[in-house]
Amino acid sequence: MTDKLTVSVLGTGIMGAAMARNLARAGHAVRVWNRTRAKAEPLTADGVQVADTPAEAVEGADVVLTMLYDGPATLEAMEQAAEGLRPGAAWVQSTTAGIEAVGDLAAFAGAHGLVFFDAPVLGTRQPAEAGQLTVLAAGPAEHRQAVAPVLEAVGARTVWTGEDGGAGSATRLKLVANSWVLAATAATGEVLALSQALGVDPEAFFGLIAGGPLDMGYLRSKSDMLLNGKLSPAQFAVVTAAKDARLIVEAGRSNGVRLDVAAASAERLERAAAQGHGDEDMVAAYYASFEDGLPLES
Repeated sequence: MTDKLTVSVLGTGIMGAAMARNLARAGHAVRVWNRTRAKAEPLTADGVQVADTPAEAVEGADVVLTMLYDGPATLEAMEQAAEGLRPGAAWVQSTTAGIEAVGDLAAFAGAHGLVFFDAPVLGTRQPAEAGQLTVLAAGPAEHRQAVAPVLEAVGARTVWTGEDGGAGSATRLKLVANSWVLAATAATGEVLALSQALGVDPEAFFGLIAGGPLDMGYLRSKSDMLLNGKLSPAQFAVVTAAKDARLIVEAGRSNGVRLDVAAASAERLERAAAQGHGDEDMVAAYYASFEDGLPLES
């Protein structure tokens, strides 16, 4: 197989669109499909072909990359794509789908003769657009070279977690990593809400922890987004973070672990979405601290 591939991307949201652009810039022939075609149309400026159906998008593809909302949405799209799939093609499944759903997707791949890679990514809009994602991947070693050009186009680093994509080792690691991201995001929103409630200048808090073990670049970048009105376009949207939080809670429950922080984060994110912040960056869960969605005072 040559390094220049025909790659189909199903799902052109925040992450999928950025991945498609980087694949095209790397010289691959890229076809995309999105449930709402209008959201995919801007990709034509980057030389990407927009298909009307999943089957049209995947026809003859060397690699199919899925970046959709969740496991059921991914399975539905692949079922619609089935007639166009080429046996022997690689499927790089990058949706954060959850452990059980990954098994279902791997079963679909097996039934259609696809080489399955469980390959969720770490990173948000900015690293996705820069091709600097970290790819967590599990799949057969003998087929990894076939997908290497795709992984290299979308990410700066690939961490291999196993050879059986259906076992979900990459997804398991992704859920662990996201549990930390969600906890840190919730804590950021709460510390700013408490600062406001107590009349404490957030800069006094930042100065207090500066340079010490409690200081975090993530805290500062997310705080900057909130304090300076940079919630849109989202790096990672509230509604998607809420979905991931629920997947984390369920993964813990299924394995005998109660995850109170993740459960509380899911509830905060869902309240923020109900207040109208669903498409904003996930740090907008800050607003869930206030029943009326009280904004930060200038």
